[in-house]
Amino acid sequence: MQFRAYLITFSLICALVLQIMPMPASVDLYRPEWVLLVLSYWTLALPHRVNIGVAFINGLVLDILLGSSLGVHSFAMCVSIYVLAANYQRLRNYSVWQQAIVIGVTSAFYNLIVFWLQHLLTDVYFLFTYMWPVVSSMVIWPWLFWLLRKLRRQMRLS
Repeated sequence: MQFRAYLITFSLICALVLQIMPMPASVDLYRPEWVLLVLSYWTLALPHRVNIGVAFINGLVLDILLGSSLGVHSFAMCVSIYVLAANYQRLRNYSVWQQAIVIGVTSAFYNLIVFWLQHLLTDVYFLFTYMWPVVSSMVIWPWLFWLLRKLRRQMRLS
């Protein structure tokens, strides 16, 4: 009974850990946007529990963990989750593969907002390697979707 209430929190903490876990430099370029993926799933599955406020808090935590300017990931996360939350009824009816394409577009939008804000604040320049997480997020989405859906159904969250 206790774990049932904390499944969303536990999955978001796991996503934050996966987001900051050290990886070799050659593989780190392809790291999926774990927090965005988990927030996207919960926004599509339970929009009354996971919304822009949860995205804002997780974005701030991600800013602190990654050492970026405070509010960069938070703003990008809020905008991305808002787009998904505004269209969740339509997106739920798509197949998992169509959702993967939508998640890819959302991830690209998220990464471009983060780049744009960092460019305004620190004058970084765009490299195509910033977009590799979009591809890996699209590839990971079906498996993450099925895993989280199975956990949600086992815990009977509705």
